Amino acid sequence: MRLPRAIARALSSSAISATIFLAAMACPQAAEVMASESARMLSRGVQLTCIPSKLGFGKVAVGQGKSSTVTSLNSGSSSSSIPQSLAVATRFSMSGLNLPLVPPKGSSFAFRATFAPLSNRPVAGTGYIVSNASNPVLTILPAGTGADAGQLVVTPALVNFGDVAVGSSEPETGMLSAADSAVTVASGIIDNSEFTLSGLSFPVSIPAGQSISFTVTFTPQNNGFASGTLIFVSDASNPPTVEPLTATGTAQYPVALSWTASTSPNVMGYNIYRGNASGGPYSKINPALDPNTAYTDNSVSDGQTYYYVVTAVNSDSEESAYSNEAKAVIP
Repeated sequence: MRLPRAIARALSSSAISATIFLAAMACPQAAEVMASESARMLSRGVQLTCIPSKLGFGKVAVGQGKSSTVTSLNSGSSSSSIPQSLAVATRFSMSGLNLPLVPPKGSSFAFRATFAPLSNRPVAGTGYIVSNASNPVLTILPAGTGADAGQLVVTPALVNFGDVAVGSSEPETGMLSAADSAVTVASGIIDNSEFTLSGLSFPVSIPAGQSISFTVTFTPQNNGFASGTLIFVSDASNPPTVEPLTATGTAQYPVALSWTASTSPNVMGYNIYRGNASGGPYSKINPALDPNTAYTDNSVSDGQTYYYVVTAVNSDSEESAYSNEAKAVIP
């Protein structure tokens, strides 16, 4: 394989010149072509090195790009010159060089190499920095694999915090995993302020096959059932990724009620009623007939006073009169 004509002209010129380009395949004759130029420039003390010289991009989704920073150092005793840039590959590219560039001795400059696959297959290339240094052809070896866009998986699929007392907090840990290819998560949003997300700094990148953890905390402001949805926005092939959240806020000072069993025949259970004033009106607070003679009311609010009565229900669905009234004062 021959070097591009522009590079051959640059090397044959007595002027200080260089070209940067990327090739889809290696150029095995490069050292042969450069041999005489290298010998001539060696006496001038110009030496370039690249860190790293091998770039492994891993799996990158087709239609997306992944970049890596490369640093080049002029470790010689003279300045070198890089006047122009030429890209001849479609899957790898270089950027970030403000040309023409003349790095003084002992200085360094950085640029970015990018892999943007066009199909699902491994790709290897060769990048060249061609300059007036004593090593006029500096080789960079990028490689990567095109893959389907990654999928973002959240576990568990549903988070249930159970009962949490008002005024306290309960954390739960979840995991985000990238399947097939790397995934970048741009944000995480919850539609209920009683739930908060922590442990992630957006945007966050998850390598293919890897996982990261996060925390959701439930801090109930009121008694009763609460639900929310955690939504992760990403570049995955299955956006958005959703995790439902459920919990129940309970009273910090629950009211425990108990009573003597009814002596009437065929009693099937009891209904519990609550009111905000002595003598009623009352509202039933048990969701179904309760066969027990004790009940705990977790749906009370601080600073309130409640009044309770109980009725008995027989097998014919006949309900007794109210029991005597019990009073509860919540701190």
